[in-house]
Amino acid sequence: MGLKVLVDVTAIPHDRGGVGRYLDGVLPALGERDVDLLVVAQPHDVAGFARTVPAAEVVAAPGPAARRPVRLAWEQSGLPRLARRWRADVLHSPHYTLPLAAPVPVVVTVHDATFFTDRAVHSPVKARFFRGATRLAGRCAAALIAPSEATRAEVAREADVDPGKIHVAWHGVDDTVFRPPADGDRARVAASLGLSGRRYVAFLGTIEPRKNVPALIGAWVDAVREQDDPPALVLAGGMGWDDRVDAAVAAVPAHLTVLRPGYLPLTDLPGFLGGAEVVAYPSLGEGFGLPVLEAMACRATVLTTERLALPEVGGDAVAYCGVDQPSIAAALRSLLADAGERERLATRAVTRAATFTWGRAADVHLAVYEAAAGSGPWWRRR
Repeated sequence: MGLKVLVDVTAIPHDRGGVGRYLDGVLPALGERDVDLLVVAQPHDVAGFARTVPAAEVVAAPGPAARRPVRLAWEQSGLPRLARRWRADVLHSPHYTLPLAAPVPVVVTVHDATFFTDRAVHSPVKARFFRGATRLAGRCAAALIAPSEATRAEVAREADVDPGKIHVAWHGVDDTVFRPPADGDRARVAASLGLSGRRYVAFLGTIEPRKNVPALIGAWVDAVREQDDPPALVLAGGMGWDDRVDAAVAAVPAHLTVLRPGYLPLTDLPGFLGGAEVVAYPSLGEGFGLPVLEAMACRATVLTTERLALPEVGGDAVAYCGVDQPSIAAALRSLLADAGERERLATRAVTRAATFTWGRAADVHLAVYEAAAGSGPWWRRR
């Protein structure tokens, strides 16, 4: 019998954003290790986790917990009861919050510290909630897991947490999905976007203030407006709350093409990313930067910034720019004009992306669970 770990995945949103991708990657890898997993999920996620983590026992949270206020209340009451009933050794809360009445040590994943350092890119209510949750986790959890050294340092400083309590587990990339696409995949995705035979610059991510999309739009216009055959700009991903994007798109000259297809099917992403001339991700800062890693795995030429964790992911396999429109435009113009540099970066990107594995992330998680086990609930440690 391995260590008994209860993992609460009820915070995963329907759109399967970064937190969902993290759990979809690390849980199957943990299931291949010597650990007994009980996964508690929203009812609509139970079948999926039972399929991808066959070694785990997967149970459903109460249906009303699909609503956030109810979920948070259930986390404080129902989740501790489940941990006690299952006789868990460790409880893993993978999205900032934790149950204060948990009868066992709790490990918490904190994904990002920009709620402290760049408050303007989050809604005030969201930023306030996650600052409080991070501070509480720092005080009460047996250990924290962060996806990067940058996040570890920021959380330690901003939330006043002992750095030794925070363990770095870089995300991995699913190489069964994110891989260099075949010519047919690139052509199929381009056709689905109405871009057959046309070049394009790609962005993939939630369109929210910290992704810096208005600056990207303006920079792309500056970089390509004088070209005879200017590449389109494709902004793929869900709409966040950046109300400046519509105005930026409305200002695009009529002879240029900008597309906003929304979410793309997961199976289309390799063709979309690998088929772009450049994947541009000029973020103001990321706790990790999974879209950059996934683009690298698809043999894309990536342009991003040196903010927070992004250089940990990109290394020397991506191009960098500042976050202001002129800097983005200059870097984008240079890359679009230099096929040789794009090829060099794409080749390096595949090699570097292969070093980021969910197996390695799972090994860090297991080591943290083992160190936390036996330490008892937080009130006994104080």
